[in-house]
Amino acid sequence: MPLIINKTYKSPFYAFNQHIETIIPSAIRKVKGVNYHRERITTPDNDFLDIDWLKADNDQLVIISHGLEGSSHRPYVKGIAKLFHQNGWDALAWNCRSCSEEMNKNEILYHHGFTEDVDTVVQRALADNYKSICLIGFSMGGSLTLKYLGENADNLPDSIKAGMAVSVPCDLEGSSKMLALKENKFYQSRFMRKLSKKMLWKNEQFPGFVEMKPWKLFKNFHEFDTHYSAKIFGFKDAADFYQNVQCLPFIENIKVPTLVLNALNDPMLADSCYPKELAERMPNLTLEISDKGGHVGFMQAGKEFTYAEERALQYFSSMV
Repeated sequence: MPLIINKTYKSPFYAFNQHIETIIPSAIRKVKGVNYHRERITTPDNDFLDIDWLKADNDQLVIISHGLEGSSHRPYVKGIAKLFHQNGWDALAWNCRSCSEEMNKNEILYHHGFTEDVDTVVQRALADNYKSICLIGFSMGGSLTLKYLGENADNLPDSIKAGMAVSVPCDLEGSSKMLALKENKFYQSRFMRKLSKKMLWKNEQFPGFVEMKPWKLFKNFHEFDTHYSAKIFGFKDAADFYQNVQCLPFIENIKVPTLVLNALNDPMLADSCYPKELAERMPNLTLEISDKGGHVGFMQAGKEFTYAEERALQYFSSMV
C-alpha cells in the first residue's frame, strides 16, 4: 500500500502560505552553472523540438518535462538537471513546441496529453544506448510523463526503469476549477495571458487559424479551453478535451515503478488530483503527499536544491 503521508518536509519559515511557496521558487530562484548543449530534432509530422543536454558519458539518463508555458530554463528544470548531473547522470531537458523561444512550424502546439512528442524525445534518447532511463515531469510535464508511461505500458523499452511526477494535475477539470477560485486567479490570468499571445502568433503564421478573443473576457480556463484548445485539437468542448488528454485514466496501466509527489496546499490541485485509491491497489505506484510545498515549490531552507529534486535523485537511484 505505497501511500506516503510525508510529515517530515518543512517549508522555510518565510514561506508562510501556499502562494509564497509557489511564487518564490518560480520568480526568484536562480540555478547557476547549468550550461546546456542544445540539439534540434525533427518530429514525425515534420515539426521540430529543441532538447537541451547535460552530458558526461554516463550510462544513466533523466528526461525532464516542464510545465505549462515553461521551458528547459525554468529553475525547477535546471535544478534537477544540475543535481542529477552532479551525481553521475546525464540529463535531457526538452522543450514543448513553441516553448524554446522560437515558434514551431505547424499549426498545433502542445497540451497535457500530447505524448507524441514525449515519444519523439524518448526515441532520440534511446539512440544513445543508455543503460537506464528515468522520466520526470513537473505539473503539466508530470501529466505527460504519467500518460506516456500508461499508454506505452506494454511496449516500453527495457532501459526505461522508472517515472516521477511532481505537482501533477491528474484531473484537469478539477484543476481548472481550482484555478477559477478567487484566491488562485492570479495563476489562471498569467497562463491565459501567455497562451493568448501564442494564439496571436499562430494567427500570424496561419491567418484565420482561430478566432481571437481578448483573454480577459474568459471567466475561467473552461471557457478558454473550449474556445481555443478544444477547437485546435478537434474536441467538442473543454470537458471533452480534459477527459481525453488528462493522465488520470492511464495511471492504472503503468507498470514501471512510479512516484507521484503532490502537496496538499497546492493552489492548482483539486482533491481528485491525489490518486489515493490507485496508489493503495497498485504495488508499483507510490503517492507521496506532504502538507506543504505549494505548486512545484518544495523549497528547503539553506539548501540549493528542493525536496522534490532530492527525492527524485533518491528514488531513481534506488530503481537503477
